[in-house]
Amino acid sequence: MNWLSKPVRGLLLDITGVLYNSGEGDGVAIASSIEAVKRLQASDLKIRFVSNESSNTRAKLAAKLGRLGFEIQEEQLFTPAPAAASYLRQHGLRPHLLVHPGVQDEFAEFDMTDPNCVVMGDAEREFTYQNLNTAFQLLIKLDRPQLITLGYGKYYMETDGLKLDVGAYAKALEYACDIQSLVIGKPNAEYFSAAVADMQLTIDETVMIGDDILSDIGGAQKAGLRGVQVRTGKWRPQWENHPIVTPDGIVDNLAEAVNLLLAQNAA
Repeated sequence: MNWLSKPVRGLLLDITGVLYNSGEGDGVAIASSIEAVKRLQASDLKIRFVSNESSNTRAKLAAKLGRLGFEIQEEQLFTPAPAAASYLRQHGLRPHLLVHPGVQDEFAEFDMTDPNCVVMGDAEREFTYQNLNTAFQLLIKLDRPQLITLGYGKYYMETDGLKLDVGAYAKALEYACDIQSLVIGKPNAEYFSAAVADMQLTIDETVMIGDDILSDIGGAQKAGLRGVQVRTGKWRPQWENHPIVTPDGIVDNLAEAVNLLLAQNAA
């Protein structure tokens, strides 16, 4: 396995599609993923859970994962909203929010009168024509329109099937306004690098495991990481021969990756 050709001291794990599938209520944990995370937590490996989750604050996400059976601390979670809030703060921006109600608390500190940018996350049912058109009208009148997206995924898996993700809606605004989004989250290389730095490791020591071949695997590889694709979540069989991204490894699920890695480290 190419991804085990060099020592691994740290893992970046995607959440949705690797640990659980979202859906009604808290969603459903993927078979064997709870035990796999427990084994990792008991090892000497460092772990960060790197997600484009933008429908909950980190505290709410940690609580939801706890209800599903995972023991994950809030400080182990990397999600885009806190990083976006930091960017807004640094640049003195006043956002118009098109985000899920569950994540709005991350932006409570900001003045949202006379906004000079749009922040868009996975708004789910808030992605109405009226709300998208309001964002368009705000952007098109700005001298320097700025659209900030919390991730850039095409779609994600819920228990009842695939659902459109924020990237699909961002593309509509980009097309209408002749702009390019600033992506905060995967596949942005800086997002992966920040998670690696938080573990006090190097890129060469770290592996990303995810279910999205473009955002997770392709994004990680562009940042210099090894990327391991799981056949869970949004996995598509045709990705075995993807025209753009070749994973460093493909496994059936997180448990298989953990088995291979821990066996290699014990050898």
